[in-house]
Amino acid sequence: MPLFLAIVVLPTLVAIAYFGLFASDIYIAESRFVVRAPGKASTSPLGTILSSGGFSGANDDSYAVVDYVRSRNALSDSNKDGMVRRIYSEPGISVFDRFDGPLHGQTNEHLYQYFTGKVEITFDSSSQVTTLRTRAYSPKDSQALNERLLEHSEQLINRLSKRGRADAIQSAQIQVEDARKKARNAIVALGQFRNSSGIIDPEKQASINLQMISKLQDALLAERTQLAQLEDFTPSNPQIPAARTRIRMLQREIVRQSGNVAGAPKSLSATATRYQQLQFDAEFAGKQLAAALGALQEAENDARRKQIYVERIAEPNVPDYPLEPRRIRGILATLVLSLLAWGVVVTLTTGIKEHRD
Repeated sequence: MPLFLAIVVLPTLVAIAYFGLFASDIYIAESRFVVRAPGKASTSPLGTILSSGGFSGANDDSYAVVDYVRSRNALSDSNKDGMVRRIYSEPGISVFDRFDGPLHGQTNEHLYQYFTGKVEITFDSSSQVTTLRTRAYSPKDSQALNERLLEHSEQLINRLSKRGRADAIQSAQIQVEDARKKARNAIVALGQFRNSSGIIDPEKQASINLQMISKLQDALLAERTQLAQLEDFTPSNPQIPAARTRIRMLQREIVRQSGNVAGAPKSLSATATRYQQLQFDAEFAGKQLAAALGALQEAENDARRKQIYVERIAEPNVPDYPLEPRRIRGILATLVLSLLAWGVVVTLTTGIKEHRD
């Protein structure tokens, strides 16, 4: 009998006293929201409705919100004005339940442990809906805490969205600056080559020289023809030496002009190879710059379109009545567990006595 009183009757009486006299009413405020982002596919029914307007759920950011609400940062942000400590330390709260009671410590770590027991957040990946529940000892306090956590979650999403957009634009701007430097360096190198060689376009200059060589060859052919005629018909003609001199001069000029075009170390053909390389680098750098500018414009357009934000489905409600503690259930659970414990103890005691006998 004493064992039954100690294991069953006493815990049940304590549970009746606690749930009947001491346990404070707990009010639960609930809100629901989705994190929306353009351009992401969704297969859930709610996601399909949202995507019909050009939006879909952002799972990664939803999980970020869940982790944030469960973090110390959420407590710190919500408790900047002492709100969290105040709503859980009201004099009307049971000494067993309030934060500043004898059963709880007073440090920030103790407050965080207490806070995590009062806040519940879940994310349904199928519907992409996040549900936030907050528990407090008055309807307005539970609603106010829920609203504050929602506001800070929205600020978190805005920061993540802004940071993502800024990073994308900054990356594109860096690429543009790199491409601009390469294009500028290529143009400067091409200009320096033109200044050092004294030639604007070796290919065009070579074309002019080839035309000149062709004219010199025509003149040489004409002089040779005239010289042959003079030597055949008037071998003693005094113009023959002059004609031979002109032929030698034309030959030397043809050789010189031909050397300028090809063969010599500083010929136009050797210069044209270097010029073509520099010109190719300049054209390629220009195309890279154009592509980088296009990528920057696209990044800016995407940044304007792909803004992630929180869309509330259900605003934090003001509870009409307390949902916890479930007093009858708590008393019955205590009674059942006490009976089970008593049965186990009786069985063990009986077994020990039989073993001794």
